[in-house]
Amino acid sequence: MTALRQVLGDSWEFKIEGAHLEIRHCRWGSPYAPPRRPPSWAELLRTLEDAFADRGVPRDACIPLRWGRETELAISAVQALDPLLKHGHPVTYRSGFLPQPVVRFTGERDRNGELLDGYLTSFVNVSRVQPIQGIDEYAGVLDDWLYVLSRLGFHARHISLYGELRTWQRRQVAGVTLMFRHLDLTLGDIVLLWNVENPQRMAVDLGTGLERLAWARTHQDWNDLVFGSLAGTAPGSALDAIRTATLLLGNGITPAARGAGGIARRVLGTLGPASVGLGVSAAVRASHRYWSTIAALPTPWPVIATGIEQELTRQ
Repeated sequence: MTALRQVLGDSWEFKIEGAHLEIRHCRWGSPYAPPRRPPSWAELLRTLEDAFADRGVPRDACIPLRWGRETELAISAVQALDPLLKHGHPVTYRSGFLPQPVVRFTGERDRNGELLDGYLTSFVNVSRVQPIQGIDEYAGVLDDWLYVLSRLGFHARHISLYGELRTWQRRQVAGVTLMFRHLDLTLGDIVLLWNVENPQRMAVDLGTGLERLAWARTHQDWNDLVFGSLAGTAPGSALDAIRTATLLLGNGITPAARGAGGIARRVLGTLGPASVGLGVSAAVRASHRYWSTIAALPTPWPVIATGIEQELTRQ
């Protein structure tokens, strides 16, 4: 707590009730005006990369989407810290700023099973993951993040942090999590982590979603933001499935009975014939262009579209 107070300074108010912590700027909640011209995905990513670099945090390469360790797919950039946090070794797979494409099935849904606004099956996990030596570095990561947010057009007076000061533990890893939000929209979290048996092996994981950052900044309609001109041309669940399948097949993960391929088959199994009656080429092409902004996809879009249509025919 002392380290956070020193880094944030007198402009931030700390409120503690039991184990619950709330941190707000003293001018929190003042009016917010979205930018007139939303940036392109490439511009948003470039601003993030440049801002992190200004703070001495270089961009590192993505971890493989086909993870094949404790999960079939990459579900978070924090998996780059597995050697340090899970085995207590002084190494990591990646360190620094990672815009990491991930696939998760944990998005919140409505009573009909449709994803709520702000959630996708596949998205870009914008993260800073790195080993640290102590709590002062953790606080410094938060300070750096406020600088990055300012470069994106956010202001500190619209940012707040909250969370429980209790330590949690999951198998070999323990940690403390603080969430951060812009106005009333939770963007992500900053987590202090350590190996239970080797506590000096510490790390920080700061994470949010590229799409959620853009949503908070622009206040656009969620479907328009994510799917662009395709929004409304098919059910959101179908566009989400094609977007995810494009990422999977684009990384060489083809539909199969089990393993990572089984996940691709599961995703495509949600597509009904009526939702793709005119084919999937346009949606695949748009999704391929988006994912390629983050990292090049080895498989060209026509091959992906053919693979999806063949799988749908098999059904």
